[in-house]
Amino acid sequence: MTATAVAHPNIALVKYWGKADAQLALPATGSVSMGLDVFPTTTTVTLDGAAGTDSLVLNGGAAPEGALLRVQQFLDLVRDLAGSADRAAVVSENTVPTGAGLASSASGFAALATAAAAAYGLDLSERDLSRLARRGSGSATRSIPGGVAVWHAGDDQGSYAERVPAPPMAMVVVTISAGEKAIGSREAMRRTIATSPFYPAWVTSTTETVGEMLDACAAGDFTRIGELTESNALRMHATIEGAFPPIRYLNARSVAVFDAVAELRTAGTEAYATADAGPNVVVLTKPEDRGAVATALAGLGDVIESGTGPGARVVRSEGTGAPGVGVVRPEESAE
Repeated sequence: MTATAVAHPNIALVKYWGKADAQLALPATGSVSMGLDVFPTTTTVTLDGAAGTDSLVLNGGAAPEGALLRVQQFLDLVRDLAGSADRAAVVSENTVPTGAGLASSASGFAALATAAAAAYGLDLSERDLSRLARRGSGSATRSIPGGVAVWHAGDDQGSYAERVPAPPMAMVVVTISAGEKAIGSREAMRRTIATSPFYPAWVTSTTETVGEMLDACAAGDFTRIGELTESNALRMHATIEGAFPPIRYLNARSVAVFDAVAELRTAGTEAYATADAGPNVVVLTKPEDRGAVATALAGLGDVIESGTGPGARVVRSEGTGAPGVGVVRPEESAE
């Protein structure tokens, strides 16, 4: 029994930073994201009843021990749901720079959740598949529906992601460093919650911003969406930098991109910068302006244009008895 799934990363317009429950990966606040149509992850899960343990091949080579452990722990959750003891061989090709703050874990665990659910014969709704992906990586929750999505805070049953109406949008990814960051997001979140005096205010303000963002999306107000996106990103990085010892993800080149984007706005092109937990910057703009924005920022890093991406989907399944499990069909998702 084998299944292959593809998923894309998402970039948060309103950030997820901090857990209310680490074991269940429940967020302290809701968040809103836009899925990308670049940097896909393709993952194949093949069950092997004779194997004594799970295996993981990542980008053509043996995976680091820590990555294998996370995958094994996640597959244990899937096996519990399926009532199966079968081990699995996982092969994953991830085109997102790993650990660079470009949501590699989002596409990775969304693809794994979708492929594993199909391979183990689980017939999950999009909501429940999103809940499952959350247990591997919080941001993976939002890569299941794709598009512009809101991830609800709440308990285990109520914390999932779903698409929301939004105006046409595009992004320009400016990769300043594709290397793995020195401090991973999980550790940085723990340190921020424990030591940053700004964290309580981050939780309060972000909860308010989620509501404001959803209103702006529903109204098709691109300007307001952009303003909230840039403001929320800077608030998150200020909160992280307030941790002790301080954690600084943005560097001088990152700030230069933010400055260049502000200059684009002054010149009349609507563009708004955001950055997840890493030095790389993503610029939100209108689809008709993304080429001009990419040209303007080309000297500041490796630039890739992106439209709004699809949800996670099964592309091949054999012997599962459940072809198409995990597929997100266009008619099932709000545009």
